[in-house]
Amino acid sequence: MKYFKIYIISFLTIFGISCSDFLEEKPRDEISIDQYFETPAHAENAVNSLYRNGAPQMYSSGGVYSGTRILLGQYMTGFFDNEYKGQEPHIQNAQQLTLNGINLDEYLSGIWGDLYLGISRANNAIKYIPETPGLDTEQSNKLMAEAKFYRAFGYYFLVRLFGDVPLIEEPYESLENLFVPRSSVNEVYDLITSDLEFAVNSGGLPEASMVNNGYRITQGTVASLLAEVYLTMGGYPLETNKYTEAAQMARKVINSNVYSLTQHDFDVEGELIPERSAYNKIRNEEALANEYVYLIEYFVGISTSVYPQWSYPVSFASDVKYAITNSAYQPVKEFLWGYNKDIDLRMQEKQYYHSSFEANDGSIVEFPMTPFIWHDDEALFETANSGKDLRAYSYADVLLIAAEAIAKSEGVTAEAVDYLTQVRKRAYWELDEATIKSELSGLSADEFIEEVWKERYRELVFDFKLWFDMVRTRKYPKTSETGNGEIDFVNFVGQANTWGKTFETKHLLLPLPERELQRNPSLKQNEGY
Repeated sequence: MKYFKIYIISFLTIFGISCSDFLEEKPRDEISIDQYFETPAHAENAVNSLYRNGAPQMYSSGGVYSGTRILLGQYMTGFFDNEYKGQEPHIQNAQQLTLNGINLDEYLSGIWGDLYLGISRANNAIKYIPETPGLDTEQSNKLMAEAKFYRAFGYYFLVRLFGDVPLIEEPYESLENLFVPRSSVNEVYDLITSDLEFAVNSGGLPEASMVNNGYRITQGTVASLLAEVYLTMGGYPLETNKYTEAAQMARKVINSNVYSLTQHDFDVEGELIPERSAYNKIRNEEALANEYVYLIEYFVGISTSVYPQWSYPVSFASDVKYAITNSAYQPVKEFLWGYNKDIDLRMQEKQYYHSSFEANDGSIVEFPMTPFIWHDDEALFETANSGKDLRAYSYADVLLIAAEAIAKSEGVTAEAVDYLTQVRKRAYWELDEATIKSELSGLSADEFIEEVWKERYRELVFDFKLWFDMVRTRKYPKTSETGNGEIDFVNFVGQANTWGKTFETKHLLLPLPERELQRNPSLKQNEGY
């Protein structure tokens, strides 16, 4: 049974200071800043709001037509399509690389504003939690760890999307210093790592999965994000050697023995049971505790998921309970070429993807590959409401971070080979594990790292990592229609995407929304826009 804790918070409203003190009674329907953080419950509520606001909105804000915000970079790669892109300008501009701060002003302003709103709420919590009466040290540290995690998560999105951004560490409580200039990428990452290091080392968070911790972040959640942050810092634009630290954090998660890769079920003759594969267990949420390191929680009646509606094309709306279906995350053929369709289980029907539907008359109707991993039988055919949680960080991701970071800092060790093999063996279920290890062990460090990138491309497609991997490595995964899963990593700048549009250096960052430039005269547009 799932232990849902959806955090519904009506956050505080800050009143301005009146020039008259004739009204001394405290308001009963709103909470002013001088009334808040008077009890432990206030501090807890302030932190609870972060689970739904700020960075989590990258995964949840959006709709069946537009896709969620996390898909914007995926559209820019050229590897994913959306059947409703004709009415969604942000998708067309992303695919065609014609986006700028004006034609995507409203869309980008929504991302910018919500991320800073989450940061503002985190700043408020971080300032006042230590002063809250009745909070003991353990409670205070744990709440501070959660607040700092979400502040870091928000800035991590901002710095990767926009580069230099205003660095705000205190709550706004006056009209002074409203126009904050952009801080350097280095400074932003310094705050991100400082917040996450506090959370993982001093927060007293439990060593448990989120699911087994009442859907609250844990040591593994923070360490996984910090491992990825260090890995990202090793790439563009910082190119700071933090691979040893990335490996250390990934090992912390691995060695906790909290997580594991879900395995396939086989029949008595040793044949794979397709509907009991690891990927179908993940789809059916049988693997929440061990596979999901960080998840976005949904619950029918409170916060429902839009992702199952992307399991079928628009033309199949009449076959399901939903009024609308949409291939909002439709992998194009060039992306699917990155899988070896003969030996990779993820490419087999009704594993990662599906391309057929059995109609009421028993006939089989075929359609282009769409995500099967989000397929929800009950929601699609009975209720039109889904409470399936979304995996944002997975244990497979941690293994691949560890493999890359170790290869970068220590070489192609047996440990690095083992971590990559674990992910690859599950996908290539018929291959011998010893053979996989032997082939990987004979590679140079650069060759091995490219093999890690290939598995990140294939395995983490539903964790939405591809665009950020392309930016940090400045490499574009060029595939071949040979059908053997060949991927050649070429320079990002100068390469055309599948829509025939050429990436320029400016595309490594998004433009700042025009309205933010108008509101804050201290800001300047990113170069090239």
